[in-house]
Amino acid sequence: MSDATLVEPVTIRKAQIGDVAAISALVGRFAALNLMLPRSPASLFGALRDFFVATDASERLIGCAALAIMSGDLAEVRSLAVEPESQGLGLGRRLVGAAMDEARQLGLPKVFALTRAPGFFEKLGFEHTDMKALPQKVWTDCIHCPLFPDCDEVALIREL
Repeated sequence: MSDATLVEPVTIRKAQIGDVAAISALVGRFAALNLMLPRSPASLFGALRDFFVATDASERLIGCAALAIMSGDLAEVRSLAVEPESQGLGLGRRLVGAAMDEARQLGLPKVFALTRAPGFFEKLGFEHTDMKALPQKVWTDCIHCPLFPDCDEVALIREL
């Protein structure tokens, strides 16, 4: 458990239009540290229905994650970010859990993540996979990444 301060209770919910600026700022802080890819406000508006957010009792956005459908049998957990002062309290696990619940409701059999923190996803039941097993991701998103083809992220997948 972290010594982070958190105003209880925390709510995990679907993102709303008014959350875009806070999601953009949160993702932008991690992108500036080269920990994730940046997301423009325009791309966030376009993907808003993919996002879950964590808010504290004061309704301050303290975390986010998205479930992006890649095909009829595969989705990706992406843009997972939790405010540094709220890390270590299980919010990332809860955000991924919300995304996984939605994947199950949609009837998706597999969910994957690309990450530089594989241990986190391994604790949630994800297993290592070869990036070649994710051609939808590679040719939809990765091709546009400045790190392509020398990606340093680890691909993990989980069967539902």
